[in-house]
Amino acid sequence: MDICLVNIDKNLNKSLQPTSAIGMLWLQTHFEDDQWEALSNNQVIVSNENSKLLVKDAISAGLKIKSFSGVSMLDVFQKKN
Repeated sequence: MDICLVNIDKNLNKSLQPTSAIGMLWLQTHFEDDQWEALSNNQVIVSNENSKLLVKDAISAGLKIKSFSGVSMLDVFQKKN
């Protein structure tokens, strides 16, 4: 997986989380330089509509994308620990 999107609210806004070097580099080509630190710290939030565009573009570039609800990510995390 190169990029992970996690639903963070009822409006389906998503936390954008690069999970590989390729994912991070790809995102850096789509965001301004001053946003790179926020990208690397998983602090970027995108709307549901913008996330659909981002996912479509990323998949066409060959990246692997996963999207989770906040609840399912919590379940995955708890099972690992």
